[in-house]
Amino acid sequence: MNTIIDQTHQGHTWPLAHAVPDPDSAHNVVLNINGQEIHLKIEPWVSLLDALREYVGLTGTKKGCDHGQCGACTVLIDGKRINSCLTLAVMKQGCQVTTIEGLSKGDELHPVQEAFVEHDAYQCGYCTPGQICSAVGLINEGKATTRDEISELMSGNICRCGAYPHILDAIEQVKGAGSHE
Repeated sequence: MNTIIDQTHQGHTWPLAHAVPDPDSAHNVVLNINGQEIHLKIEPWVSLLDALREYVGLTGTKKGCDHGQCGACTVLIDGKRINSCLTLAVMKQGCQVTTIEGLSKGDELHPVQEAFVEHDAYQCGYCTPGQICSAVGLINEGKATTRDEISELMSGNICRCGAYPHILDAIEQVKGAGSHE
């Protein structure tokens, strides 16, 4: 059985001190996160959100309500948006997980990230990673054609600061530019 120190030395693992798995319950899980294969030893009940934040150290994905009601934890699974707090990490083996950290290409922001900056589509910024991932997923879905439809399909992402008009402006700009990445 690997100790937590062994896991750290194996590379691609970064369990935080409080995220030490129970050796009797832990399983080996391989996730493809932002194009990188990550090996984890976690219990089967660890949510994807906790795996990302506590074991991998990708803290861009935020824990809001932890009940699937606010959308702060939205990530993309094979290009589709999901609430990572409602998904078990073990269920996503073989899938492409994309977090907010994986949208940019080095210093080059994703067009949705650029549009959020351009339109000041954030205030406190806590919900912004989930909003951006959800917007990318919405664009990938190709369903929303009007501002009202965009608003309806983004309704699972709550912004307590009320930046909704700017968020919609940003999404409309990217949709209008024809970017569907």
